Amino acid sequence: MTDHTMTLDTIGLLCPLPVLKARKQLKSMQIGAVLRMLADDPAAIIDVPHFCAEAGHEYLGQEDAENHQIYLIRKTT
Repeated sequence: MTDHTMTLDTIGLLCPLPVLKARKQLKSMQIGAVLRMLADDPAAIIDVPHFCAEAGHEYLGQEDAENHQIYLIRKTT
């Protein structure tokens, strides 16, 4: 996966909290920075790409870890 700038752990949080926390974290990051978000919410697989499309950020993809998923988001706006 791509190098990341910041890791956000949202494991244990349910929709909509992972996306809300990602939005807040991305606001404090520079354009071009990559957020690595850890999540175990089953809805995140739909919510994270949708959030990126709506907010104008670049969704770099998702990979499965042992008990959670890892999402990468590049701040573009």
